Amino acid sequence: MPRNLLHAHIVLGMIVATAGCSTAPLMAPDGPQALAYRLDAGDKVRLTMFNDPSISGEFAVTPEGDLSLPLIGNVSVRGKTLEETTALVTERFASGYVKDPRMTLEVLNYRPYYILGEVSRAGAYPFSAGLTVEQAVAAAGGFSYRANKRYVFIKRASDPVERRVDVKNSRTYVLPGDTLRIGERYF
Repeated sequence: MPRNLLHAHIVLGMIVATAGCSTAPLMAPDGPQALAYRLDAGDKVRLTMFNDPSISGEFAVTPEGDLSLPLIGNVSVRGKTLEETTALVTERFASGYVKDPRMTLEVLNYRPYYILGEVSRAGAYPFSAGLTVEQAVAAAGGFSYRANKRYVFIKRASDPVERRVDVKNSRTYVLPGDTLRIGERYF
């Protein structure tokens, strides 16, 4: 086989082999604040009712995705933004429980993110705004000696697809409920 033809076959093979290996960007320009945050199990919120402080308090979203609130009972909030949840809860209170309810709802604690694989301490970690992949790995005690330190795989809570992220060349933010997987390096 002529040498040029052999080189062409090798290059073509490399192109075909790496066709599906592109990395989708997972960056959020201003961190998680730039996204419309959606409530889910594990989040903790503070309800402040200005015209009836006895209703105010801190409430956790149940595994079923509900907030259990005084007077109105369970309210399904899974997948809803704070604005949508506030409107829904205000409407429920206004329907016979509180006259002209004036309230705010804020997230106190976001659901944790998870880090698995080749780190010193895999597990669930509390989320904080502006958390990068590098900071998340540091919180888990850093990479293990077997870790592939170049790539991290992220599965967003809102996306069933796991995506590969180049750790050194991107500023990717971790979001509540994300799962980060650190793979082994190949020698």
